[in-house]
Amino acid sequence: MSITALDGKRFAEMVIQGANHLSANAKMVDALNVFPVPDGDTGTNMNLSMTSGAKEVKNNVQEHIGKVGTALSKGLLMGARGNSGVILSQLFRGFSKAIENKSVISGKEFAAALNSGVETAYKAVMKPVEGTILTVAKDSAKKGVQSSQNTDDIIVIMEDVLKEAKASLKRTPDLLPVLKEVGVVDSGGQGLVFVYEGFLAELKGEKLPDSPAAIPSMNDLVSAEHHKSVQSHINTEDIEFGYCTEMMIKFEADKLANNPFKEEKFRQDLSQYGDSLLVIADEELVKVHIHSEQPGTVLSYGQLYGSLINIKVDNMRQQHTNIVGETHTPLVSETPKQQKKEKLEFGIVTVSMGAGIADLFRSIGAHAVIEGGQTMNPSTEDIVKAIKEVNAKKVFILPNNKNIIMAAEQAAEVSEEEVSVIPSKTVPQGLSALLAFNPGTDMKTNESSMNEALQHVKTGQITFAVRDTSIDGLEIQKDDFMGIAESKIIVKDRDKLKAAEALLSELIDNDSEILTILYGEDVTEDEVSALQQFVEENFEDVEVEIHNGQQPLYSFIFAVE
Repeated sequence: MSITALDGKRFAEMVIQGANHLSANAKMVDALNVFPVPDGDTGTNMNLSMTSGAKEVKNNVQEHIGKVGTALSKGLLMGARGNSGVILSQLFRGFSKAIENKSVISGKEFAAALNSGVETAYKAVMKPVEGTILTVAKDSAKKGVQSSQNTDDIIVIMEDVLKEAKASLKRTPDLLPVLKEVGVVDSGGQGLVFVYEGFLAELKGEKLPDSPAAIPSMNDLVSAEHHKSVQSHINTEDIEFGYCTEMMIKFEADKLANNPFKEEKFRQDLSQYGDSLLVIADEELVKVHIHSEQPGTVLSYGQLYGSLINIKVDNMRQQHTNIVGETHTPLVSETPKQQKKEKLEFGIVTVSMGAGIADLFRSIGAHAVIEGGQTMNPSTEDIVKAIKEVNAKKVFILPNNKNIIMAAEQAAEVSEEEVSVIPSKTVPQGLSALLAFNPGTDMKTNESSMNEALQHVKTGQITFAVRDTSIDGLEIQKDDFMGIAESKIIVKDRDKLKAAEALLSELIDNDSEILTILYGEDVTEDEVSALQQFVEENFEDVEVEIHNGQQPLYSFIFAVE
């Protein structure tokens, strides 16, 4: 079998199988993250990003490969999450740009397009690091170009590309010492190999086996979708559909006999009752998420197909009122439409994990807080929506996580507003930058002040190990508590408080004046008191501020200034 011309329909099937294969192995990619922290999410980010691209392709299947490529690029761009997802989107953005005006492409054009994708991705990364997905993409694309000099058979070229991608992946520990120390290959590179395996299988007319245990559950998918919501400057009365309604329907044969389940009809029927509709179904049940003004009607409709389980109905108006504290009565009556038209001069968008940390950001001036961070990186689209919702002429974004910075920069690039990304890598950096913001000065002055503020705070974090590993000279066992200073694990202990005390002893020096402690949802009041007493006894000149951050996974987050 030989393929010398690739059209849009065949390429669409390549994309879909590549996305499916990555999805089936996403958990395996997650497990390759170097740090043994409980938030390794490279596979999740790449999976959600590629799935978004594949969904857009499915809606635009046609003969013209350039138009299919454009759809893939659009879907990946808006769905990109985390550094790995953004780099993946850039690889196929460059690829799609190279073929956008072609109805079919040859083997040489296919290889050249892969190489164009690499060039685009490298340009998008401020400081490219070798031994990552970038290296795997570069080496394999180069091999593809070489192969295309000898053959125009796209199957042979893709075989060579995949073979070199796997070889390059094996070499990543030689380029990144930390990979060799931990004994893993690069997670992003492995994700790309899975995509390329799907591409080749489709070209050969083969189907790769699925791994059901590795595919995200319905609850995971609904949770991922729900993370898109942001609390920003809207009025409670502007919420059109006030009840966040979720239910799971377990199909019953007698009901299906009278009312056969057809997913498209089911989705269409429910859409009349609200928005933000998400329907995920399999042979046994269907999961529904919808914002509706008639939750009772939604539940009654679900009962037509079976029994209801896992019902949850939240009053979003009440939630919104509690979050933003809308207890005042405006002195001057304004309609919601009038309020929406008035643009703020400056808007602040930030990312936060934990309700307490989100409240803290709002209290010092953030206009929109996107739920996310360690366990669920917001997509480019999430950030674009938040930028629009703050309704400001000029917007600052505080990512507060190094894995969100690229998505934020991508959002800034596609937004109509004037947007500046302050590259905060931690929550303490984000808080410090926000405190440095001055609405009385211009954009450039604020950029300078906020970026400078990042340099004046040290970050420490306490979390737990999800596996045994050896890293940075430390032998770490599963469930050890680890103390991370900036991005380096420097202490570990089986006891949470002892780990926290050891980390603080490393972070605080003679120049330290203020310590802010954000404690997580697993921390007791007694533990907070004990840690406060430790600081007062050992660092009497340091002023201590304590906040209940309610963050998951991280017992303590420390900011030392």
